[in-house]
Formats: sequence, structure tokens, C-alpha cells
Amino acid sequence: MARQWSEGHSTSILCVGVSMGPETLIASGSEGGEVTVWSQEGTIVGRITLSGEEDSTSVVFSPSAPNQLFVAHGDAVSVLDPRSLKGPVEEYQAAGEEEINALALNETSSALAVADDSGAVRVLEVPGGKVCRTLRRHTNICSSVAFRPHRPNNLVSAGLDMQVMLWGLQKTRPLWTLNLQDVAEEEGDQQQRPGQLFNPPLAHCVSVSSCGNILGCAAEDGRVHLMRIGSGSKLEQHGAFKAHSQGASQAHFVNFLSHPYWLITGGNDSQVALWDLSKHPVVAPEGKIQKTAPHRRKGKSKAKRKEQSQEKTKTDAQKDEAEGSDEAGAAGSAEEVTEDKSGPKLSISHGDKVNWLCPTVLKGEPSVIVADQSSSLTVYPLS
Repeated sequence: MARQWSEGHSTSILCVGVSMGPETLIASGSEGGEVTVWSQEGTIVGRITLSGEEDSTSVVFSPSAPNQLFVAHGDAVSVLDPRSLKGPVEEYQAAGEEEINALALNETSSALAVADDSGAVRVLEVPGGKVCRTLRRHTNICSSVAFRPHRPNNLVSAGLDMQVMLWGLQKTRPLWTLNLQDVAEEEGDQQQRPGQLFNPPLAHCVSVSSCGNILGCAAEDGRVHLMRIGSGSKLEQHGAFKAHSQGASQAHFVNFLSHPYWLITGGNDSQVALWDLSKHPVVAPEGKIQKTAPHRRKGKSKAKRKEQSQEKTKTDAQKDEAEGSDEAGAAGSAEEVTEDKSGPKLSISHGDKVNWLCPTVLKGEPSVIVADQSSSLTVYPLS
């Protein structure tokens, strides 16, 4: 059932993106600045190695102009024409303060969010790349960023400080902050057995459902943390479910199945899972639900350096808690619900740690493209 797309890279693939135009193209970025563009069939359309040969950590197609592909490498962003990979059409040098981990474009492609190792999120004007906002509140690496659909001025960020933040771009302070460690401690204390180790819920990947109101965040505790945003952009409810036996590295809402609340996740346990969250109490707040937590690390090339930064995570998070209690207050009033025990609708034993997941429709078939520690992509049908 699985198909292998190979020979596009010589190094471990770190990220995958898909275009939204009439002709579906897929882009992948790997260590050493390699970028490859693929057709739906898995044939190579073009390849380029970006100058500086720093890891290509994020690839994003413009939602409004599919002939623009944004690639993060080092602290720079290159804009490429995916049909003609001769060289960058535009270069945003020093787009990040430090090495960039994630890019996100709003629906109108007028703003590019850049999350980096300093913990800052910069918002750049497109085209041009002028920095119009710098959002500083994360006390550790900012690992993931996403715009809310239908709300081009709302941005979600998540980081290795175990915090998820919702920003309104009119202000440089978050609308609210949810500390995943506080949540884990509230739930986990009574469940921990003597000698059992729990990994802290470092936040690796955040995704927003197509309705714009449900957030999913994959974390190092193996869980996916869910948040529902209510009126006035308030955090209305939050909860979590156990998705992986080791760290969850990826979570992406799928926008082409029967409803907006299908979520696909991947982890360091080498599993890929598809979940129907339509009845989860955070999504459909009627029933009540359970909670748990486990252990391990994200498998990107920057893993070792990030491991060191985890040592300071706890103290930073405690320090920030004192400073940021106003936003935490907004989050603190949210109702907390526990998790239901229904398992995934589809479970795939991939056999290698998951670096990136990209759900998409390929030639009419709902699929997921998986990047792992290897230099090949694997495509699974979601049927």
C-alpha cells in the first residue's frame, strides 16, 4: 500500500509542504539546504541546494499564489518558483533572529510568520519581507506557528517552553497563554507510579482546524493537547488525548475528509495515526473524558542542541509563569476536560521516527506523505 518517493534528497528530509493550486505540487526540504519539488505521482519536478547549505527546516506554498514557495534555511527565507528552481526569486536575509524552525502564511499571503530558536515570532510583510511585528514571549525555542483560518490577524505559536499562545497581530502580547506543563501536572500527579518517568510536554507542532476554532498541539509527553477558541478569541476549553507511546512530533488537521475534525499525528514511536475528534469533548462539549502521559524526543537534525535547551526549560517556564500571569488568567478560566479512550481510526507502523507529516489528496486519493530520518518520502493512503 505504501509508496516510496526516492532520489530527491541525499540527506534526512525535515519538512514537506503541498500547493493549493489546480495542479498539486509537493515540496520537501532536507538537511544541507536541499529542496525538491515533486508531482502528485512522485516524479521529481526540480531540485536545488540553497546557498549556505543550512538545513531546510520549513517549506510553505503561498495559498494565493501557488507559483511561490517559501523555504526557511538558517535564519533566512528564500522565495522560489517551484516550476523553475534556478534560484531564489526573492531572499529575506536575517528573517529570523536565530535559526528558523517554522513558517506560516496567512490566507491572503500578505503576512509570513517566522518562528525561531530565540523563541521570537516575527511577522514579515509579503512581498518584500519587511518585519512588521516581533512577538516575544516564549522563553525557549519556538518550534511551530500557524495562522487561524478566516482570521488573518490571529496567530498561534508553540514552543519548547511548553507554552501555546494565541496572538492578535495588533498587539505584541498574547491574547492568552496555556502552559502545558501546568495542565499535565494537574492531571498527572495522581496517575504517576513510583519510579515512572514522564517527559515534559515540550510543544513541537501546532495546527488549526479549517473552522479556525480548534487547535491541536503535538507534545513530547506523547499527547496531543486540544484547545477550543470561543467568542472574543478566548480560550474556552482545553484537554488532551494520548496519541503516542513516545514524544508526538507532528499533528495536522486534515481538511479534505468528511468533517474538519480529523487529525493526523506522528511520533518518535514510529507510528502514524488518524483520529476522528468530532466527538471529543473539547470539540463537541457534551460528554466528559480521561488523561495520561509518557516519554521521548523529536528526531530532527537539531535534536541534540534542543535537548540541551530542555535543561533550562523548567526554570524558564516557572519564571515566565510569574511574569505572564495576566494571559495565564485568561487561559486559566477555561474549562478543562479529560480524554476519551477511543483509539485512532487508522494506525500505521511506519518503522522510523516521524520528522514531518503532510496530509493531501494525490490523484483523487486521500493520502499522507511521511518524512522520517531517511532521504526518501513514504506515501500512505488514508482509506
